[in-house]
Amino acid sequence: MLKASTAFGFTQTASRIALTFLPILWIGNRKSHRMIKYAAIHGIPTSPEKKEKHLKRIRISNRLLQILLFIPFTLFWATIVASLERTPLTGRWRMILLSPEEEDEMAAQLAGTCWYAAVGEILAQDGPPVIIPPSDWRFAWVNDTLRKLEATIPVLSHEPEISLDVGPDEKPLPPPAKFPLRPRPRASEYLRWFCDKMCQKNKDPIPNSVHTIAGPPYSLLLIEKPEASNAFSYGFGPDGGGGIVVYSGFLDEIFEKMPLEYTTPPPKPWWANLFLGRSAEPRQPSPTPEQTTELAILLAHELSHLVLSHHLETLSSATVIVPGTLSIAADVIRVFLFPITMMFGPFVNDAVAQLGKVGSGELIKVGEYCTSVKQEIEADVVSARLLAHAGFDARDAVKFWTSRSSQEIQECASANRVDTSVSRSMTLGRRIMGAGHPVNEGRVESLKGELARWEAERVEARVKAGLTPEAAAA
Repeated sequence: MLKASTAFGFTQTASRIALTFLPILWIGNRKSHRMIKYAAIHGIPTSPEKKEKHLKRIRISNRLLQILLFIPFTLFWATIVASLERTPLTGRWRMILLSPEEEDEMAAQLAGTCWYAAVGEILAQDGPPVIIPPSDWRFAWVNDTLRKLEATIPVLSHEPEISLDVGPDEKPLPPPAKFPLRPRPRASEYLRWFCDKMCQKNKDPIPNSVHTIAGPPYSLLLIEKPEASNAFSYGFGPDGGGGIVVYSGFLDEIFEKMPLEYTTPPPKPWWANLFLGRSAEPRQPSPTPEQTTELAILLAHELSHLVLSHHLETLSSATVIVPGTLSIAADVIRVFLFPITMMFGPFVNDAVAQLGKVGSGELIKVGEYCTSVKQEIEADVVSARLLAHAGFDARDAVKFWTSRSSQEIQECASANRVDTSVSRSMTLGRRIMGAGHPVNEGRVESLKGELARWEAERVEARVKAGLTPEAAAA
């Protein structure tokens, strides 16, 4: 019940009710204290019954104050704890304050062709997008690379079964993740498992067939935009509810660094020339393995955002947790400042309220930036796993991101434009989107550290198997 956006809304309401009665009870307590103190100072005779009546009123007010403050405080922290979960593969603690029903609603709004409609609305804000059709060889190239990467997602759930040794051509393989990719069980399943455990009806582990991994196939869209050398991931859910948008400018950048090769198609059979006549077949573009590797690195990064449900986390943080927390904090501050602002009239009070809104907006931006940085580092780390399992060399990702960082290029477009004038229920699926991805040296260093950890764990595993340290490192 607590892992839902409505639970946080209920907490806000409870805090406002408590803050409404808090000044009244505080003033009543102060009045009773003053009456007892005044009678004692001036020697005014007071009957024990009257004094006990004032003391009883103070005790009741104090108890009510404690209850009023305890309820929203407990609800707030209980809701925060209920929203905590471990990010798959990395183990980072994060907060997703959305119920399974809300998640299902979002996924349903983006399933199938709805994803393309939602993305089209976002792209249309910069003018009518020019979509590259599936018949284009560039779309086929990107699509084949994406399908090769997403085919490795099930491997993330079975990494303990894979050897820690290097893969083909001395390409490093990642060690098993401490937190493998697993379906996220619902709270109702935990409760049912606990009840069955107490009643000794069923001792099986928590079933995870209800809340499945929102995985392949992912949607794909190529946009003809030579000036944009980036891409972004969007959405959440199965049946194509999540996908990737790639701009042609990124493909052009790859071809500028490494010239595109062409292949001559095989000759037609003699009978085809007899009936159709001889005609020179146009040469077909053939991307090199190096070009495919660069494309795979960017796609694996975006794919990692979808695998880790980063957009679900961003939605929960940006629309529920951060605004709700700031709203409660602003209410508390305004209650304590009200005796001061009240003396200066409504204009000063309105100015304080407006200042709080501006400050809240800036804090939300800071919170979104910090969350984005963490998500970018996680996406880099997980993308290295996808690349390694797909047969690419994860070490090439370090070179790729280093060159992008030196060029100060953002690899992901911003897709966080939301029409806040529309109701939340109508735009729930459309607001699941990514923010601009900062590229900096810190991300490159984190990726280098991850690859170094792979090598260290590989050597340690080989030493445990009986090899000498020199042979294990070879």
